[in-house]
Amino acid sequence: MNAFPLVQEETLLPLVRRGDPKAQESLYRAYQAQVYALARRICRTREDAEDVLQETFLEVFRSIGQYRGNGSLWGWIRTIASSKALMRLRRNKYRDTDELHDDVAMPRREDTGLRMDLEAALERLSDTARAVVWLHDVEGYTHDEIATMMSKTVSFSKSQLARAHARLRLWLGEEAVA
Repeated sequence: MNAFPLVQEETLLPLVRRGDPKAQESLYRAYQAQVYALARRICRTREDAEDVLQETFLEVFRSIGQYRGNGSLWGWIRTIASSKALMRLRRNKYRDTDELHDDVAMPRREDTGLRMDLEAALERLSDTARAVVWLHDVEGYTHDEIATMMSKTVSFSKSQLARAHARLRLWLGEEAVA
């Protein structure tokens, strides 16, 4: 999903690389909503998502010379944003090595009353589990890429996703597939 047609990116990027404030603002405005939405899905609070948005664009402007045009500009920015959001989780000590505390009893379907919507169910997941679900199912990252971003193993990413899916099915009232 490109915010600029390719021609505009080709004319805008050299200006951004030279530090032109108007070009930087144009780039920021073109991608700010997408970066914020990604950060908000990974981070717990709006404040953290706003910080990730700012940190992402500081890094984009600092590193724009490294972008060679192999792949979409949004893909490059998205990678930076994902990395910044995951670093924010680490820095805030949101995640433990065992995020899906299996010893905690999960609520039974009849105890939850009305069904939760997907947003509420995602909010109930741990930060790490929610990040893995979002990065894999929505952003399309592979388990290898997620493992690298999170400094974990591929099996960690796969198990987080499987456990998160099981919890989401339970919380959303679907029968778990055995």
